[in-house]
Amino acid sequence: MTKTQRLLAAVALAGAAAGLAAPAASAADLPLSPLTLPELPTPAAGMPEDAAPNSVPEIGAKLNDGLTQLDQLATLPDRLQPVVDPVAPVLGLAGAIQ
Repeated sequence: MTKTQRLLAAVALAGAAAGLAAPAASAADLPLSPLTLPELPTPAAGMPEDAAPNSVPEIGAKLNDGLTQLDQLATLPDRLQPVVDPVAPVLGLAGAIQ
């Protein structure tokens, strides 16, 4: 490594260190605020009681159920493969006839 390369590397390291230290120093002056949970939605007039969630964990449970159903939908082609494999040659011939 030449002297020029070492000098450029030292300047780059010093600049990176200064760049990392500046945001950390400015963040130290900010006051800490407590973590707050979001407001729960209120049911609209005429809405059934079960339509609005009663707690944040209930919202998470409903989201988890929806993600499980989405995952099952995403794996549907893999689960249908044993049904499609036996008729694949016939479907291939039908495509060739067209």
